[in-house]
Amino acid sequence: MTLTQKILAAHAVGLTRPYVQAGDILRVRVDWTIASELAWNGMDKTYEALGRPKIHNADRFFLAVDHTVDPTTLQKDSRTLKLVQLSRDFAKERSIRHFYDANQTILHTKFYRDLVLPGQVVLGADSHTSSHGGLGAFAIGLGGADITAAMVLGESWIEVPEAIAVDYVGTPGFGITGKDIILTTLGQLGRNTVAMERSVEYRGEATRHFSTDMRFTIANMTAEFGGLNGIFEADAIAQAWIQNRPDRQAAELAQFYQADADAPYVARYSIDLGKLGPLLAKPFAPDNIAQVEAHLGMPLDGVFIGACTTTEEELVLGALILEQALLAGELPKASGRRLVVPGDLSIQGRLYEAGLWRHYERAGFVIDPPGCSMCLGVASQRAGKGETWLSSQNRNYKNRMGEGSLAWLASGPTVAASAMGMTVRDPRPLLAKIDQERYLRMLRRSSDARLPEVRVSEPSVAVSASSTTADKGTQASVSSLLRAKVQRFADHIDTDAIIPGQFCHLTDFTELGDHCFEFVRPGFPQKGRSGHSIIVAGEAWGSGSSREQAVWALLGAGIKAVIARSYAFIHKRNLVNEALPYLVITDDEFYKLVSEDDELEVDLAGSVLHVQSGRRFAAQSATPLLRALQAEGGLVSAIRKHGPQVFSALTQS
Repeated sequence: MTLTQKILAAHAVGLTRPYVQAGDILRVRVDWTIASELAWNGMDKTYEALGRPKIHNADRFFLAVDHTVDPTTLQKDSRTLKLVQLSRDFAKERSIRHFYDANQTILHTKFYRDLVLPGQVVLGADSHTSSHGGLGAFAIGLGGADITAAMVLGESWIEVPEAIAVDYVGTPGFGITGKDIILTTLGQLGRNTVAMERSVEYRGEATRHFSTDMRFTIANMTAEFGGLNGIFEADAIAQAWIQNRPDRQAAELAQFYQADADAPYVARYSIDLGKLGPLLAKPFAPDNIAQVEAHLGMPLDGVFIGACTTTEEELVLGALILEQALLAGELPKASGRRLVVPGDLSIQGRLYEAGLWRHYERAGFVIDPPGCSMCLGVASQRAGKGETWLSSQNRNYKNRMGEGSLAWLASGPTVAASAMGMTVRDPRPLLAKIDQERYLRMLRRSSDARLPEVRVSEPSVAVSASSTTADKGTQASVSSLLRAKVQRFADHIDTDAIIPGQFCHLTDFTELGDHCFEFVRPGFPQKGRSGHSIIVAGEAWGSGSSREQAVWALLGAGIKAVIARSYAFIHKRNLVNEALPYLVITDDEFYKLVSEDDELEVDLAGSVLHVQSGRRFAAQSATPLLRALQAEGGLVSAIRKHGPQVFSALTQS
């Protein structure tokens, strides 16, 4: 089995064989559910619809207020205050132990540093839940309805994914970060291609020298890669990290699994890091990669070091780079905006203790408290129209940092080096001046530190006589005919485009629908409500954020069905959970034929008629579980009908 398969097998309920394989649909026990205040806004709607039941384990739900908050919004923005108060009220209502109020942390930063353990199953209402695979957990982002159900029931369902292996070889130079490594991975392999809906297992001799921070960043941006999850085998470096946590007893629960030598990867890819230099991702895609040398001197309106993907390691390196520039007599250019945001108050405190914040301050940076900040562009900090920003965040989609802005991605060191003159700059000359041992001491590490022994184990798999593993068999389909006109879209339409982040505080479907595709196709809701209610798109429809508001917005804009070549995993589950039908058609002729305003007759049982030509196209059949959920009217309706046994009922469908 692969590493992912071993974790899922250990958590599966009702297996009839001591292993799992790609395509199996499992009922699985969940160790943790995690969410932000922005996600809880939608989750609370689901929780209310379920009657606000007792939750499975209040100590295993993690809730952080991080997405929409900064000191300004907390004082002035009524929408933010409503979101924050909703989370506070729930935390009090259910005595949530792991609740972190505004500007204390970023969701993934805190959870990774303090709580997640190798071998666990973690479900989060955020696409970057994949971060926690950096410590050997199976961690995936899902929509709010899925997370609410898992929070209440302590379990969920998973279709075991196919897996690919990415083997890293060679030794990266000092100052080459996890960000540079995942950017070259995206550039070489492409987003939403080989990783699409698959488990990505990061392997190779080079990974044995990756810090836990580097692994975090790579796993974090598996969401941009298109993977279901990204995961590293937990090793001595991971063991040393969790042993240094305050709760040493919890560390004993870690399970150190390894993929079998003959693990069934559908493909393997080798990436050489030996000559890797600093990279940039150009607007508007994280795989639109360029060497930093190709854009030296490009003027910048702003620089940002922060968001969940920017680790303590990068913040320290950024400060030391600025220190070297200042020691050389450089002065920060007067123009431009500079912002740095740590991921957690503990990181902020350590940088203050080490005297590193003063370098950011002397270089003209504003230091804000922990939060998602510029990465989401929904609080007070956002880029202006036409502005070019260099950022260490993970996404550079259109309008992500602010309407009409141009976001370039880079590592923290590259952004720091570029901040002095507000032009793109190669950080390597400044990195060469840094005392590497001092750098390690600031991170409480040592180049000659002795690593602990790791006890590799095999999963304990519970086997029963009756099965809750559903194969991809057949079942009576939900048959329904729909006739409407088309709104046509291209490949890689992300959820930021479907519903921009600044509207995700809304929960009313009609209101959300009014803002659907607001920045990229303003007339979309009007057309949807007037009979153009079928979307036809290309590859990777619904990629990006896990926000279920994207599906609510489509429903509010009158959409009755979606047809695409492929879907982002989270969005596809959100479609099913909200009973918005989707079909997969891979026939090239269909996409050549269908244009904006064409009329289609859709049989949800699995075919589409192009009315003008009379041609009929077959759609891929959905799994029995998905058809069952569609028949139930979505996840909430299914839970109301079946109660605590919902996933047993669905996986046996």
